[in-house]
Amino acid sequence: MAQIFPFRAYRYNPAKAEPARVLTQPYDKITAEMQQRYAELSPYNLITVEKGLAHPGDSPADDVYTRAANALEQWIAENVLVKDSQPSFYAYFQAFEVPSSQERRLRQGLIALGKIEDYSAGIVFRHEQTLAGPKADRLELLRHTRAHTGQLFMLYDDPIRGVDAILEQTAKAPPETDFRDEYGVTHSLWRISDPQAIAKIQTELAAKKLVIADGHHRYETALAYRNECRAQSGSSEPNAPWERVMMTLVNARSDGLVILPTHRVVSGLPHFDAAALQSKLAPYFQTRSTKLPADSAQWGAAARAALVASGHTGCAIGAYAGGDNFLVLALKAQADLAAALPNVSPQQRELDVVLLHELVLALGLGITAEAVRQEANIRYEREASATIEMVKQGRAQVAFLLNPVGVAQVMKLAVGGEVLPQKSTDFYPKMLSGITIYRLETGA
Repeated sequence: MAQIFPFRAYRYNPAKAEPARVLTQPYDKITAEMQQRYAELSPYNLITVEKGLAHPGDSPADDVYTRAANALEQWIAENVLVKDSQPSFYAYFQAFEVPSSQERRLRQGLIALGKIEDYSAGIVFRHEQTLAGPKADRLELLRHTRAHTGQLFMLYDDPIRGVDAILEQTAKAPPETDFRDEYGVTHSLWRISDPQAIAKIQTELAAKKLVIADGHHRYETALAYRNECRAQSGSSEPNAPWERVMMTLVNARSDGLVILPTHRVVSGLPHFDAAALQSKLAPYFQTRSTKLPADSAQWGAAARAALVASGHTGCAIGAYAGGDNFLVLALKAQADLAAALPNVSPQQRELDVVLLHELVLALGLGITAEAVRQEANIRYEREASATIEMVKQGRAQVAFLLNPVGVAQVMKLAVGGEVLPQKSTDFYPKMLSGITIYRLETGA
């Protein structure tokens, strides 16, 4: 049973801080350049908390974690961050344009607290593996701030769209927060404080399974912190603040759900040979060649079009190793994947990204799963044109382009207890950190 709860969120006081100048992208999407830019926008920018700048003289008494905790306390004392008066759910809408297209979408989400569950309970499911480094960083930050500033992005399946109807009704009123971020995404927020609406939402979601779309490291950090607090207190009080975590729940049936592909760029192989790779893969893939346009600025679009067209009829992986030819590796109907990949489940064998990793990278190029985890030979790129350009400029040996994984595939695999390879999904756009903040306060 999924348990979700209203809460009194801390939010930025619009009289003291413009949302566009203080909210940030999620911590794992923030580059060094973005850190600096955010820090210069406002002294109240959440970057100090979400991913603070390290200083040369940092010590355990004064570092990114202590400064994050101090900033939160100071901003609350100065009424820069203000706690809502009533426990509420929050309707969080994002209007955006899909990258590399003119298509406009609207994603509707519900911000709430969710009960932290062990995966073994069969209520919360993951679709990705996590890494130790990011979890250690997030755990140290949580220990100091006792606050969740970023949104966990959770999917649930509801063909009846009961919660969506409540969100849409709520959104008929003017939003309390409404602004555009640096990527042109409009973020709008409404409070839902009516007890009847809250009770109906809780009932609608009670029987749902929740799949983590984005935020695996943050969820497992919240889980680890919950276990720490239980051990320290000697009990597991169900209403303790550390038993819950902030999340945004989105219906998997929503038209506003967009997953972008993440392409792979390979370098550092001692003896890369494109012809030899094709020969090794011949039992599994038919190679289709597309001549790229004379205008190299159009190469990314041409490559995407060829890949999408092939993807309509089955597994297809794009490959570029130089020159003006783009290759599509189309899975042969007679390919014996069960024999080639006996340790990979039938469901996983249906995914382009899995076949790329297991057949092309591992079997074809000898890149091990450990090398992939360490990113020893692999880089990840969102844009097809940038992926191809790296090879064209000699900064990589070969680029592999992918079509996106489908939302239904993610849900099916996750609920079935399976995980995808690293960087398999890129849900767009990201949910901003700081639009609501949950502080782990007794009686909150």
